[in-house]
Amino acid sequence: MTILEFETREQADRAHVALKGELDLSTAEKVERELQRVEETGTKLVVLDLSALTFLDSTGLRLIVGADQRARQSDRRLAVVRGPATVQRVFTITKLDERLEMVDSASQA
Repeated sequence: MTILEFETREQADRAHVALKGELDLSTAEKVERELQRVEETGTKLVVLDLSALTFLDSTGLRLIVGADQRARQSDRRLAVVRGPATVQRVFTITKLDERLEMVDSASQA
């Protein structure tokens, strides 16, 4: 069984990266490489979809915050599609749900 899978769809100035599984220390590097690859294409909006994520640790959270910082510095947007309650709890506890652009679905980004 794969711990984390992701699918990236790119169109025009938008990239949708959907994660499925666990985003943690063992999988963060793979996601980081994909986000950086997408950023290098010059896309203006990156939608990071956590709706199928089952677990998020501090390493994954740090990765998302870093992607948000890079987006802001490059005049790009990062929209995060909310994950299930167990994942969202991490954002709520850290109050990052107030800092990040969180949406209920990719179409809302």
